[in-house]
Order: sequence, then structure tokens, then C-alpha cells
Amino acid sequence: MKPVSSSLALGAVIVCALIWGTTWYAITLQLGAVDPIASIVYRFGLAAVVLMGFCALTGRSLKLTRAQHLAAVGQGLFTFAIDYAFVYWSEERIASAVVAVVFAGLAFLNLVLFRLVLGQKAARLAWVGAFLGLLGVAAMFGAELLRAEMESRAAIGLLLAVLAVLGAGIGNLFAWRGQQVGGAVLPMTAWAMAYGVGFLLIYAAIAGTPFGFEPSWSYVLSLLHLSILGSVVAFGLYFWLARARGYAMASYISALTPPLAMAISVVLEGARFGLLAFVGLGLVLGGQALLLRAPKTA
Repeated sequence: MKPVSSSLALGAVIVCALIWGTTWYAITLQLGAVDPIASIVYRFGLAAVVLMGFCALTGRSLKLTRAQHLAAVGQGLFTFAIDYAFVYWSEERIASAVVAVVFAGLAFLNLVLFRLVLGQKAARLAWVGAFLGLLGVAAMFGAELLRAEMESRAAIGLLLAVLAVLGAGIGNLFAWRGQQVGGAVLPMTAWAMAYGVGFLLIYAAIAGTPFGFEPSWSYVLSLLHLSILGSVVAFGLYFWLARARGYAMASYISALTPPLAMAISVVLEGARFGLLAFVGLGLVLGGQALLLRAPKTA
């Protein structure tokens, strides 16, 4: 892959951050009458169909080798099934912006996972930036616990958000594996979403999940936003950037979404954030600035 300039990488980061900054609240519009698992199936099922259709129209082959399919299966299980199941369950319990902030820790988790599992080394500046982001997440985490006075529902919501981040990190390992065995970004992402939907359908069959649908404007429009912009466009850019500049760099997109997510949450969800929360946000943004300047992961 040709080297990607810092300005082009920054542009991809900003576009993804703007899209994902709105999706955290859009998810809350999916909660209620429709079971979260059903909503995730609709979201990624539609996204997979759109991506596969786009690949077919643009002459991109959807054929994968056995190794590429195995990587897509792992990516689908952890990124599009486990990760998002925990995200939706978490947002049933805590404000969407809090979940967005917890995801800012994904950059640090990626550095750790890629170092421990794959032996990849990262520049010292990247570690410093990711660690600052982690401190920022911890500050936001503590602020939410203090605000909720350790109310059990909020504590469970935070735990679910942490598990979602862990699922996303493991999913990135499988996405990296897909890159190593020669899988193209869009076909791999389309297949991974399809496999994720398959795993969710198996879970739904075992758990007896009802598959209702809410024909309201808020539900349908939020579903389209989450499927097309939040899944097809944003994940396409995310995995492209991850291949070009490393997964720690790409995952720090999640660190730039909190400002927008917090603003939306304050206006539309009535959320309130104190001084500690804004200190955490400042650390997250400072870490992002350092990570943008760090060389690509070796």
C-alpha cells in the first residue's frame, strides 16, 4: 500500500469522528420497542448488502480464500457481533456519550494487543499518546461513577462498555490478519459484517429473541444513518486508515468522537458532565495530538 500523507489521514480521522460522534446517540433511537440484537442484525445486514452491491458494481471481487474467510469470521464475531451487542446493551443503561468516551481507550488496547499477540513495536510517542487517552477515559469513567453514586445500573452499563471495547480490540487483530493474507478492505468488511449477522442470528435463535420492527421515522432514519454512514462509510474509512497508518492510529478516531457525542447527549439526553469529565476529555484530545504525530506502527 502506498504511504498515506498526514493530511489525508487526518481527513479520514475527522470524517469518521464526525460520523461516529452522531451514531452513539442514533443507537439510543434504536432502543425500546425493538430488541437490541434485532436492531444490530438489521443494521449490519443492510450494511453488508450495500457493501457487497457496491463491490459488484465497481468490479471488486467478493471471492475470498479460505484464510481470508477465517479472518472475516473472527472479525465478524468480535467486531460486528460481540462488540456491538455490548454497546447496545450498555446504552440501555448509561448515556451514549459515556460509552463513546470509554471507547477512547481502544487505541491503548490496540497497542497492547498488537504488542503481546503479534510482537509489533510502536513508537514511544504513540505509547505516550495512547496512555494519555487511557488516563482521560479513566477520568471520565470515574466521573460517571461518582455522578451515579455507584448505582448498579450505571456500573453494569460501564462494565458492558468495557467488554465492548475488548471485543473491538480482538476484532482488530482478525482484521489485521485479513490484511496479511491479502484480503481487500471492502470485500473483507462486507463478509465480516455478514458473518457477524450470522452469529447474532444464532444467538437470537438460542435466546428466543423477538424480531419486531418499529415503522417510525426516528427508528427508520436512525437505522439508515447507522447502516450507511455509521457502518459502510465509516468502517470502510477506518479499516483503510488502519492498514495505511496502523490500528492504534485508526482506533483513536474513537477518542475524537466524545466532544460531539457529549454535546449531543447534553442537548438530547439531558446528560450532565462535571469538571472531572472535561479534564478527561482534554487528556483524550492531547493523546490524539501526540498519536497523530507518531510514526506508523512497525
